[in-house]
Amino acid sequence: MDTVLFIICAVVSIVCAFNLVLQKHPISSALSLIGVMCSLAVLYLLLGAEFIAMAQIVVYGGAVMVLFIFVIMLLNAGSEKSSNKSWFAQVAGLPLLLAMVALFAFLIWGIRPVLRSVEFGSWIGGKAEAIGQMLFTEYLLPFEVISVLILIAILGAVVLARKEIE
Repeated sequence: MDTVLFIICAVVSIVCAFNLVLQKHPISSALSLIGVMCSLAVLYLLLGAEFIAMAQIVVYGGAVMVLFIFVIMLLNAGSEKSSNKSWFAQVAGLPLLLAMVALFAFLIWGIRPVLRSVEFGSWIGGKAEAIGQMLFTEYLLPFEVISVLILIAILGAVVLARKEIE
């Protein structure tokens, strides 16, 4: 049952990711991104990381996507207009993409370590207590650096928004 649910969520995630890139309207792309985030949360649940799955839904599927949709609506972004300027990209795009994927697959296949099979639900490191313990001991400096960077980004957004108003 776990393998079937994994395959279903992986396919949904890949289809939503392709839909995200191929959509011409930004709201449709944002909704596809919500589909990706929710299917990834189910994959986290299958691996036994309940806290990370709920954080994925609440933070990314909720707060960040509301922010994305708010910005899209604030900018009044319409559908993407297609431009037929690059004939080289139209002719050579797919063959170059397939060559790049083949090259990456060859390189990854050559350096991959010996893997053991995944046992769904066997990982116990995804609980809130374990994550909090690691976050405030081993990863305290990166956590604080990221919080300062987010504060700087918020201040920069406020400064840019104030210049737009004046």
